[in-house]
Amino acid sequence: MAEFTMELNDEQKEVRDWLHGFAADVIRPAAAEWDEREETPWPVIQEAAKVGIYSLDFYAQQYFDASGLGIPMAMEELFWGDAGIALSIVGTGLAAVGVLANGTDEQIGTWIPQMYGDANDVKVAAFCSSEPDAGSDVASMRTRAVYDEAKDEWVINGTKTWATNGGIANVHVVVAVVDPDLGSKGHASFIIPPGTPGCSQGQKFKKHGIRASHTAEVILDNVRVPGSCLLGGKEKLDERLARAREKAKKGGERVRNAAMATFEASRPAVGAMAVGTARAAYEVALEYATTREQFGRPIIDNQGVAFQLADMRTQIDAARLLVWRASWMAVNGKPFTAAEGSMSKLFASETAKKVTAQAIQILGGNGYTREYPVERMHRDAAIYTIFEGTSEIQRLVIARTLSGMPIR
Repeated sequence: MAEFTMELNDEQKEVRDWLHGFAADVIRPAAAEWDEREETPWPVIQEAAKVGIYSLDFYAQQYFDASGLGIPMAMEELFWGDAGIALSIVGTGLAAVGVLANGTDEQIGTWIPQMYGDANDVKVAAFCSSEPDAGSDVASMRTRAVYDEAKDEWVINGTKTWATNGGIANVHVVVAVVDPDLGSKGHASFIIPPGTPGCSQGQKFKKHGIRASHTAEVILDNVRVPGSCLLGGKEKLDERLARAREKAKKGGERVRNAAMATFEASRPAVGAMAVGTARAAYEVALEYATTREQFGRPIIDNQGVAFQLADMRTQIDAARLLVWRASWMAVNGKPFTAAEGSMSKLFASETAKKVTAQAIQILGGNGYTREYPVERMHRDAAIYTIFEGTSEIQRLVIARTLSGMPIR
């Protein structure tokens, strides 16, 4: 087990500087254009693939960094560049985490490479959990997967929503109900291979922020997938369902479900995204405050501005500390006994909303225009308190973890 440290080693610093350079030179110059276009920035993803950022190898190296800091460091730098474009680059990672968290070695080796493609033929993947009537309330999920034993196939029907890369993905990872009587404990994850009949894109959403990231509904109409597409395999599923039924009779015990396993692994990474956006807005505000003069002096000389910047930097550093702690714990097998993953996501998300709003205030009228990037950063930051568990859900998870109550 690696000791927890806040000091990056030389190799990590080199990776950080490389990512920062890509974010500054490639992502930022394209940010405003793709925000206006509200389209997937395929050319930028292709550039990321060419240099090795958008690849299975790169994310595997960061994911298996024993310090736990590889992924949050990468997320912070890319999202410092621009949240919408960065999410288009890293959005495939959520589907990959879904496979890593629930799949067999064979499934990991088969499907994750197909999620990324290669530099000459870039692909993306989508993780599909939320539904029109089941967002935070995963127990209300209606998408059903029924096993056809004669053909060793699963038949999946339902509608997913808010899916990053939904409908344009080469590979979809779908969470579905296999035993309705068990609520959220009766869920399983499935791979929908490329070109599977019945899997199609529904409504594409026009969003307040992160506009360069494709978000849409995914329609599943009698989708048939081989038994091998059940993540973890049927034997493991049957064992888990049997344990869940037994524990349900006793009552009160928590059981891991497929969607929760993915979110547990990804929440600190989302916190790191929020830190990146907050840091970007803070840096714009700091530079503006030191160069903008009113009444013959820089506005940072005014206590009202200076104190805001002091609070912004303090909150950003505190958020990063929580994210890095949770990331280190996750990689080193430390249980989240106080819901540290949710803590990191909650605090970093709220920090991003607050800091970007303060940045607009410091820039005044300029901050409210699209001539300066803080307006876009503020719109982007709103999503962090919503996706992958709202701030209210994070608080609920933390409270239930502290009290020992079941998380349903």
